[in-house]
Amino acid sequence: MILDWQGALDAVVHHPLFGIGITLGAYQLVLAAFEKTRWIFLQPVLVSMVVVITILLLCGIDYSEYRKSTEIMNILLGPATVALAVPLYLNLRRIRQLFWPTFTTLVIGGVFATGACVLLGWWFGAEHMILMTMAPKSVTSPIAMLVAEQIGGVAALAAVFVLITGVIGAIFGPALLSRCGVHSAEARGMSLGITAHAVGTSVALQESDECGAFAALAMSLMGVATAVFLPLAVSLVA
Repeated sequence: MILDWQGALDAVVHHPLFGIGITLGAYQLVLAAFEKTRWIFLQPVLVSMVVVITILLLCGIDYSEYRKSTEIMNILLGPATVALAVPLYLNLRRIRQLFWPTFTTLVIGGVFATGACVLLGWWFGAEHMILMTMAPKSVTSPIAMLVAEQIGGVAALAAVFVLITGVIGAIFGPALLSRCGVHSAEARGMSLGITAHAVGTSVALQESDECGAFAALAMSLMGVATAVFLPLAVSLVA
């Protein structure tokens, strides 16, 4: 009987859909808890990640098996990203009206988000490799990893900095903006999109469609600007 129970448990744990099940289940549970309590440290991305890692460790599942079972979710990331164009389209008129303020915010905010990180790292004595790894922290992981490799950083470590930046921005960003008196949906969306990329955009979408539209716009433009201008700036300085 014990052997049968153990075999049944192993069959469930190592089922191809187990990884998807615990990932979606953990996120939905944490999201429900966050929406009910509104506790800022109960950030769905961060806490659900901890829950999934804990389950994998308890079940003895290594990362390669988990990644293989969740490949379909990686495939769906593309359509999910493209779907961000929907709020952009719905708010296209408002975006056109605020073209110059949006452009100015992108330039100033993008330069500050990148420059402040590099300057702080340099001030604390970080090596050149670490500085180049941290520089593209405010864009999505694929862009950050590619740019980090181009300018002399470490791609894998860049992904870690991107995750940390997004989670911290999502946790403290909305409250900090409110404390500073920033209540405009457009301004909040731009701030979250520029600094906290996709995670910040998800938080912005929870506030309103307009806020989410400007966050998606800022995230996209910040990614393009970083991929184009950051390697150029590094080559000029070097």
